[in-house]
Parts: sequence; structure tokens; C-alpha cells
Amino acid sequence: MLQRPNVIVIYADDQGSVDANCYGSKDLLTPGIDSLADRGVRFTQFYSPAPVCSASRAGMLTGRYPWIAGYEGNAGGPPRETIESLNEVDGKPGVFAQQTTMAEMFKAAGYATGHIGKWHLGTTPGSKPLDQGFDYSFGHMGGCIDNFTHFFYWNGPNRHDLWENNQRVRLPGEYFPDLMVEKATQFIEQKRDQPFFLYFAFNLPHYPYQGDKKWIEYYNDLPYPRNLYAAFLSTLDARLEMLLKVLNEEGIRDNTIVVYQSDNGHSIEARAHGGGGSAGPYRGEKFSLFEGGIRLPAIISWPGHLPQGVVREQMAHGCDWLPTLAELCRIPPPRQLIDGKSLVPVIQSAKADSPHETLHWQMGKNRWAVRNGKWKLTSENGLFLANLDEDPGETNDRSKQNPEILNRLRTLRAQLK
Repeated sequence: MLQRPNVIVIYADDQGSVDANCYGSKDLLTPGIDSLADRGVRFTQFYSPAPVCSASRAGMLTGRYPWIAGYEGNAGGPPRETIESLNEVDGKPGVFAQQTTMAEMFKAAGYATGHIGKWHLGTTPGSKPLDQGFDYSFGHMGGCIDNFTHFFYWNGPNRHDLWENNQRVRLPGEYFPDLMVEKATQFIEQKRDQPFFLYFAFNLPHYPYQGDKKWIEYYNDLPYPRNLYAAFLSTLDARLEMLLKVLNEEGIRDNTIVVYQSDNGHSIEARAHGGGGSAGPYRGEKFSLFEGGIRLPAIISWPGHLPQGVVREQMAHGCDWLPTLAELCRIPPPRQLIDGKSLVPVIQSAKADSPHETLHWQMGKNRWAVRNGKWKLTSENGLFLANLDEDPGETNDRSKQNPEILNRLRTLRAQLK
């Protein structure tokens, strides 16, 4: 009997909706991402569970809408500098601990499970990576770090934020993207004789923009801050190529499913120099429920088993990865109710219907969006109704011209509660 396929879920951090060559970018160099698309299925109407980091990750890992999984927004920062172990209590109790994660699903099926990179889902009892089904964990617990000192910069005092299996590790001067590839390589080499699940959670191109010197020089002629963002995104892409090279060298690429997705849209925060990323024709960015905050790059690749070099235009969602991977790997999904739907029929055929008639988003009580078919209603700037087939940029509010559709989507939103 053939070994079940390995699975690597790669999550980019604050990558804009069109920021890869295969998504239409003309000023970026992204051969790694493009190679996944060339050897896989690329989605053009793929939605993140949320327009912010923690909520997006909670939705992807549990298959549940993030506010149901316990996150409507972002988790807190990393533990205090004086705490040496994540086993020490620090912070508010996490709701995430009550959910069954993708890692727990794979572990129950006999997979080795690893988390490398950004966590940002809490450090209280029950919410840490080793509590949530991961056998191994290396990375930072808060939302962002300096990639050389590994300190979390937000509200003072600054806190060191680098951990391995719940213990603080200090590796000053070592570049975090390279550490991610190093730890992933070790994990793959150690686990290659059994099926493994690896959650490879990039902290790029999230600020601080600290790209390779090579890429900073390459993009020197781009306008600021696009040049800084582009250098950091190509730095991510180069590490993605390194990871794929490891799979090829180990002879397991064709038995490894690779999923790639951005967690939310590009940032225009001050720490991101006010921008740099692009949503192309779409309105909005990180934190926004307009398309630019939630309609993002997403690819699945499994050479020899899934279609290659094809595009799917059906509506899909980050919560769908859990049931999709369960079906592809022939393992049972969690017993808990999930909001995601398997994308296997869509992956296999451009003629298959989307598994979703309706999708929902929520951030707090007053910020929400609902999409039903071609129609999308958001509560951003008051109620805003868009026909995405005709107006993907959400430039014209169609509420007054379509009161019946407005009421139908408001009813769908009300039924969610």
C-alpha cells in the first residue's frame, strides 16, 4: 500500500491580491510561486477567512469561520521577556483551545506534524502549537519580529520572540527566513519515511521589510515603498524555491501536496511604510472586507495526481483546505461541525460548481460581509452592495437599484447568528 501523501501548507503574510507573476504582476519576480501554479491549480476567486492575521489562520487551521473558532481579530503579542517557557502562563485564556485543528486531524491519522514560522494564535494553556496537534514547533508567537534580532516591536518594552518546542531560543543575527528553511529541512529529513504535515507559516512580506541585499538592489528602480515590499516578497519566493528543492532532493515532491495562500491583503500600516503591496483591480487592503482585503493568491499542487497549469474561477475559501486535504489524503475530517467544503471536485474540473452558495465574514459586531453568487454585501462605510461579475473593484453601490437582492443578503447575514 502506498504511503499517504505528505502535506505542506504554506501561508504568506500580507501578500497583496495580485502580487505574483502568475496573478498578473509585471514588476515582480516570483519563479517559486509561479512554479507551483505551473504544476498545480491556481484559484482566482479564493477568499481568506478574514482580512487579519490571527483570524485568517484560525479559520484555515480549523475549517470553521474564525469568529466561531474564537478569533474575530488578532491575538495578543508574545510572552514577556522574563518568561523562558511557553508552559508558563501569560496572557488571556484562548478560545482556540476548544477547536480541533488540521494538525490534530493529521496527527490522529498517524502523520508527523510540524509548525515552522509565525503562530499568532495565543500562548495561553491550550492555544500553543504543541497543544494544538503539532509534534514540533519553531517560530515566533506574536504578529511580527525583526528578522535578525527576533524581537517583537510594538508597545514597549520590546520582547524577544523566538521559540522551539515551547522553549525560548536565542539566535541573534541569524536571518529568520533562513532559519525557517533550515528547520523545515531537518523536519522533512527526519520524517520522510512516514507521512508528515508541515504548516510553514511565512512572516513575509509582513513588515518590517528586510529583504535580501540581492533583491533590494534588484528592485532599486521601483518607486518607494514598492521597492522594499517587492524585495521582501522575492525573498519569500526564494525560500519557497529552497523548500521545493528539498522535496525534490529527498525524492518526495510527487508524494507531497503543497498548498499556498496569503493570509490577508497587503498592509498600508505605518510600519509597512504606508504600503508597497497591490490589490490590482480590487478595492481595499489588510483589515478591509472589500475584495482587496480577502481575495487572495491560492494554489494547490500535487504533481501526477492533480491537474497542472490550470486555473479555477469558482468561489473558494480558506476554511475549505481542511476538508479538501482530508479527502485527498483519505483521512477522516474532525467530528466537529466545519464551515469549509471540499474543493476536490473543483480542483478536478473547471465545470464543477463552487461548493458554496454563500460565504460570510465578520469582524466584531458591526463589520461583516456576505457573498451570494455574484452579489456581495458589506457593512464597510454603511451597507454597500456590489455585483462582482460586473464590478469586481466594488466601485458602485447597487443597493438602491436592487432592494430585493439587498434584503436577501441581509437576511442571509441575519440567519448566520
